[in-house]
Amino acid sequence: MSTEPNPDAPHVLVLYAHPAPQRAPLMRALATAARELPGVRLRDLYELYPDFDVDGAHERNLLAHAGVMVLLHPIRWYGMPSLLKEWMEVVLQPGWAYSHEGTGALNGKGFWLVTTSGSGPDAYRPGGLHGRPFADFMPPFEQTAALCGMDWIEPLVIHGAMQLDAAAIDALAGEFQRRLMGYTGTLPTGGPPDGT
Repeated sequence: MSTEPNPDAPHVLVLYAHPAPQRAPLMRALATAARELPGVRLRDLYELYPDFDVDGAHERNLLAHAGVMVLLHPIRWYGMPSLLKEWMEVVLQPGWAYSHEGTGALNGKGFWLVTTSGSGPDAYRPGGLHGRPFADFMPPFEQTAALCGMDWIEPLVIHGAMQLDAAAIDALAGEFQRRLMGYTGTLPTGGPPDGT
């Protein structure tokens, strides 16, 4: 169960969306790693909203009190899972999430995409299975952050997620947890992790 954020530390909101978590050991490990941290609130969208009836007012309230929004999901058909897309359509309302004056509620908050793909990195190149670099699929995420005036944090993209062994999964969950701790200000050494 997630711990309530410390009002004196940045609060990180992790939006976890996986329609088939039983087939995704890495994603389950990443979600567990986030759930265990103080200052991090994990929202398992498929558990909370199996009928896709997203409570926009409640989700906006949670997001308003977060310093960083993390999208934690697999890439499915070159984008986000359908429930996360529904969450964004219901929650990120014009005039609240963004405005023409640049005074939306999300202005200045961090936007971090943490995602997996089933294919290895070689599939994302000309001549590979997907025919183009993975970065070509990032513009909808980048533009969402830009429109809302959010600070884009370099994504954590893990390719070949289904081929990872238990040791690799544990290592990646530990790295994810370490980076989250940096965003909550709870790293033992203090401050954000390197490179972010």
